[in-house]
Amino acid sequence: RQPERPAVVTLAMAAWPPPPLEPGRLPTFPEEGFGEKFLRKTRENPLVPLGCLCTVSILVYGLISFKKGNTRRSQLLMRARVVAQGFTFAALLGGMAATAIKSRQ
Repeated sequence: RQPERPAVVTLAMAAWPPPPLEPGRLPTFPEEGFGEKFLRKTRENPLVPLGCLCTVSILVYGLISFKKGNTRRSQLLMRARVVAQGFTFAALLGGMAATAIKSRQ
């Protein structure tokens, strides 16, 4: 058994200041409730709620098909659900990128 080594901190690591914790200027929306925020976000990126609705619809229909014993349709719908989830994720990332680019200008 080898003896334990103490942690080594190099001088370069100790000399750098910690990264800043303050994010850039973010827009604030005072007095905004859940409903107003949901509507604002939906107007900014309408594809995300649409993708979520499609994903849930396909999932429910796939589960109903599975319960009825139609395994072929159920498998097809589960694959379609994965595609719908991918679309939703891509829409989410695209909306985040568009918002980041818009805020830099």
